[in-house]
Amino acid sequence: MEQWLEVSIKVKHEAEEVTAEILREAGARNGVAIEDPVLYETVRKSLPFELCDPLPEETDLSVVTVTAYYPEDEELQKRLQRIEAELTAVEKRIGRFRIGPTLFRKVSETDWSDEWKQYFHVTRVGKHIVVKPSWESYEPEAEDIVLELDPGMAFGTGTHPTTVLVLEALEKMVHRDTTVFDVGTGSGILAMTAARLGAKSIKAVDIDGVAVRTAMENIAKAGLADRIEVKQGDLLHGTEGKADVIVANILADIIILLLPDIPGKLKEGGLFFASGIIEDYQQAVTEAAEKVGLRVKEVTRIKDWVGLLMEKAY
Repeated sequence: MEQWLEVSIKVKHEAEEVTAEILREAGARNGVAIEDPVLYETVRKSLPFELCDPLPEETDLSVVTVTAYYPEDEELQKRLQRIEAELTAVEKRIGRFRIGPTLFRKVSETDWSDEWKQYFHVTRVGKHIVVKPSWESYEPEAEDIVLELDPGMAFGTGTHPTTVLVLEALEKMVHRDTTVFDVGTGSGILAMTAARLGAKSIKAVDIDGVAVRTAMENIAKAGLADRIEVKQGDLLHGTEGKADVIVANILADIIILLLPDIPGKLKEGGLFFASGIIEDYQQAVTEAAEKVGLRVKEVTRIKDWVGLLMEKAY
């Protein structure tokens, strides 16, 4: 049986996304698990009490545990060295965010392949969107837009505040005949939502081949492959055409890299919604947007996360 190394890092709440991205880019084979006690409590309170136990009283709600798994092969030490170097580099820029040492544990694949499912339940977002894991049942109401997915090895269950911000924005922006670009599609949840809301054409892009495969599987199961094109690529590079709506739920640093391409990819009157932005980075993203001819039209927030709705300034 193949052996794996579990790598767990406790971080401050605001650093969960950057830590997760570093672990993903180092080659995490089954995505990254984020144990967020605040999110857990939010989900627990929305479900029948008997389904989830409350967290212990001593739980520190400001600490998030980010966990990834790597095969014990000849590349393992290089991966671990890369993780440590990148975490240290980020901490030099924004300050220390790790809580205690990185923890390592040897496990077999059967120990962890399905463990994360206990944290993903039916979730209602916005007015009509319902995100349903493939292994749970749900009886939809009349106007529900039900998105059934299995995140598998990709990021995106619909429960994280950054994803919720985009889903709520899509409800307002998408209508019949809308063309949408989804940058960093992950599980494909945003592209699928756009299709369910009536968009006629969606292009979904992700640099991670695992995410591309997972998104394609979810989209095919939903019967939406005729409206959603999924491709592997670096941001919008190589993506043909223009869109009425562009969405990106990625790190603030990556959004800043993406911004110069946005004006040329938006149709007249088009909108760009950026999420994945910690409050502390809002100003940096806003200033970078202004430099490329974009202006922030609206700001939305959930806890420490910010969503920026942008349009061309001229």
